[in-house]
Amino acid sequence: MQLAVNEDLIVMAIWGLIFFIFIIKLFQSIRLVPTKSAYIVERLGKYHSTLDAGFHALIPFVDKVAYIHDLKEETIDVPPQECFSSDEVKVEVDGVIYISVVDPVKASYGVTDYRYAAIQLAQTTTRSVIGTLELDRTFEERDVISAKVVEVLDQAGALWGIRVHRYEIKNIQPPETVKNAMEMQVNAERERRALLAKSEGDKQAKINRSEGIKAETINRSEGEMQKRINEAEGKAEEILAIARATAESIERLAAVIAAPGGQNALRLQLGEQYLSQLKGLGQQGSRVVVPANMVNFDQWMDAMGLKEQG
Repeated sequence: MQLAVNEDLIVMAIWGLIFFIFIIKLFQSIRLVPTKSAYIVERLGKYHSTLDAGFHALIPFVDKVAYIHDLKEETIDVPPQECFSSDEVKVEVDGVIYISVVDPVKASYGVTDYRYAAIQLAQTTTRSVIGTLELDRTFEERDVISAKVVEVLDQAGALWGIRVHRYEIKNIQPPETVKNAMEMQVNAERERRALLAKSEGDKQAKINRSEGIKAETINRSEGEMQKRINEAEGKAEEILAIARATAESIERLAAVIAAPGGQNALRLQLGEQYLSQLKGLGQQGSRVVVPANMVNFDQWMDAMGLKEQG
């Protein structure tokens, strides 16, 4: 009797456990998919459907959510790796990939781990591109390296159900010896530029000074030339004014002489001047010998055509 009761309790416990598991599976079969997410559902181990955002009910014990994908863009760090440039210099390069899932089915079944695969492909592509560049160009051609990595990842991403938006190189670290040599080269280049700038400044200063001296000399010569021109013009004006005055006086004198009694007046004025000159000779206190005809006033007047008019 007691044994039968125990068997009934065991059966009830088993059925209770089965019911409890069923309830749990029933609740698990209800899925609320968030926005920008995708759930991959397998039925009896085979792909069945992709659940988009919203409410979904699955068949317990038959359907199972095998993969959950976030469709938002995500960033994946690419660990540092050692690369060799074309001039055999070892550098350490790391970066970051920006990707997003565009086909959840391919992202689930096209590759085991698309994140790991993208990192490995980015590293190998970076090594191959840097191997074609010299060390100096690796710092200048980051865009080229990034574009090449994105191109290769896009080709593979079509099979993996992902889209690579961009790839950025974060750091390119050369060895300490190379870094020191590069710093010395940069310092030497800066000193060269400083010396060049100083020499250019000295050259320009000398040019400016010579231009100033040249302009000053030209201005002085032009000023001197203008001064001489002005003086010549002034002298010419002076001579011309004297000539005009002389001509005017001669014309007036001729008019006076031509007037009635003009010759007698001129004769009288010249006589006064003649007598004053002779008087001055006598006051000098010395002997003066003059030609005899110089004391003959009438003869001088007749020679000039100034005859006394009766």
